[in-house]
Amino acid sequence: MPDQSATEPSASADALSRFVELAGLTPRLDLRCQFAGGYAVDHGPAAAGEIVFHLVLAGRCVVERDGAEAVGLEAGDFLALPRGAAHRLRSEPAPTGALAPFELSSGGLLPLRRNAAGAAGLDLLCGRLSASRAAEALLATLPGALHARLADARPAAELGAIVALIRAEVEAAQPGALSIVAALVRVLFTLALRAQTGRAGPGLLALLGDARLAAAAQALLAEPGRDWDMVQLAALATMSRATFMRHFVERAGTTPGDFLTTLRVARAAELLRRTRRSTGDIGMEVGYRSESAFNKAFARALGVSPAAYRRAS
Repeated sequence: MPDQSATEPSASADALSRFVELAGLTPRLDLRCQFAGGYAVDHGPAAAGEIVFHLVLAGRCVVERDGAEAVGLEAGDFLALPRGAAHRLRSEPAPTGALAPFELSSGGLLPLRRNAAGAAGLDLLCGRLSASRAAEALLATLPGALHARLADARPAAELGAIVALIRAEVEAAQPGALSIVAALVRVLFTLALRAQTGRAGPGLLALLGDARLAAAAQALLAEPGRDWDMVQLAALATMSRATFMRHFVERAGTTPGDFLTTLRVARAAELLRRTRRSTGDIGMEVGYRSESAFNKAFARALGVSPAAYRRAS
């Protein structure tokens, strides 16, 4: 067994923060919706790498997806769809009869969609978090829906304060409001990740919620460029190599090697976008012993060479 002290990540390693950083998420607000009575809005699938989100400022609604259980949202709730799935947002109870048409107006901080004049039963912010192309494989490790509920938050006061601040910024529309709201949306997304850790099906959050596999997953996230082998990772999980491999695939839905490659490519893409370092230097940092090996792995994952990815970015 290897010296475990040499393979453990630092105590300050934060897996969720590292995941968000690697994904390179850029929040964008699309519009504000204020609906009254019965309503239903169909949303088609989002573009690859885009996470659609809804934040309920007031009222309640229901989100339906094909093949999934409907999700009820109340004031303070945040729902993100990491795979950008098509969905329907409707009133509760479901609408019957003819529906009032929607009207779109501008003039405030965001375009405003309404279906009736006067008081609205639902006040909703809609937008998306865009990830880099290299991070699409990371998003595939997340569940189809992430839901942060004000009623379940512990402590609820902090989450409620974030939602209240977002609503105040949207209504006041002061300079810098969009930047403030976008930053707070990223906070809400991270809270939604935290809320689903250990509850979701196969993927990253299932790994991080597993008492034994979490240490290995955290180590890979913290240091994807390290020359990991299965014996080291199994030791972190206090399992035999064979048992570790079997449990990892069950919880992650992928092998440790493929998971590590996804992290390495995402980290390399981040460095290609943000720095002018040579591709050979970047390849060495993310764990490849030669520039040609790095180029092959990167092209196999994204369909383009590191140099072409940098030019396109």
